[in-house]
Amino acid sequence: MKVDRLVSIIMTLLDKKRMGAQELADMFEVSPRTIYRDIDAINLAGVPIRSVSGVGGGFEIMPEYKIDKKVFSTADLSAILMGLSSLSNMVRGDELVNALAKVKSFIPAEKAKDIEIKTNQICIDLRPWIGNQNIQPYLETIKAALENCRLLSFEYIAHHGNKTVRTVEPYQLILKSSHWYFYGYCYHRNDYRLFRLSRMSDLQIQQETFVPRNYQKPILDFEEILTAIQTEVKVRIHKSILDRVLEYCTYDHFTPDGDEHYLVNFPFVENEYYFDILLGFGDKCECIEPLYIREEMKRRICNIAVIYGD
Repeated sequence: MKVDRLVSIIMTLLDKKRMGAQELADMFEVSPRTIYRDIDAINLAGVPIRSVSGVGGGFEIMPEYKIDKKVFSTADLSAILMGLSSLSNMVRGDELVNALAKVKSFIPAEKAKDIEIKTNQICIDLRPWIGNQNIQPYLETIKAALENCRLLSFEYIAHHGNKTVRTVEPYQLILKSSHWYFYGYCYHRNDYRLFRLSRMSDLQIQQETFVPRNYQKPILDFEEILTAIQTEVKVRIHKSILDRVLEYCTYDHFTPDGDEHYLVNFPFVENEYYFDILLGFGDKCECIEPLYIREEMKRRICNIAVIYGD
């Protein structure tokens, strides 16, 4: 007997007033006999449900039993629905469906339209436009492993293309800067590691379980570290990539340079990631200074040219 199903039945009856056994059975994908057992359990728990016979009959909660639906404001309910709806786009499961049903049951009829409008004012869609098609099924696999304390095994491609086979105790799913990660204890490294889902392949949930450790959550805020190591390089960009460069710095970093170009004080760290960003802008971006960064850009461009040479 699932507790979340019992709670969902209560919330559904509060919302719809009266429903038949078969209707409830179809909704929760169980047999009518299971629904009858659930109703008995709910009554034993102190929530009075009665059966009404005849046409239009079914189960209903006694009118004297009330839950105050005013406990949440319109803004509260809109915020909760917005968060649950956006999460359900990527991480599916009965618990999210049930949670949405429970929250909706608290919406007074006279406020339903207003809450729907407010909920739809902000859309959070975590699904990528295009990309790695494994992310969605991997999320489901990791979520199942988290719930059941099961080990995960997979191949992982780390920096510089190094591929290793990992066995990991999963502890946390993380969405950071539009990328999904999971945090766990890696048996290969004998330490905690953060793994990016897009770099994983052949993910398998193992039969072996583990006893959860007391762990510290990963550090996800690198603002202070970046501020300490970041510098600025001056680049000249064509206006056609203005929107792309704005992904990395604000407009106050830009100075017009004629009708077609801008000079930009671009935040930069001397590593592969940031050099690849500048190279990704192609011939629409020229590094002006400092000189040694410009020379390094030239060296990398020459290496690319060699690949495409005869």
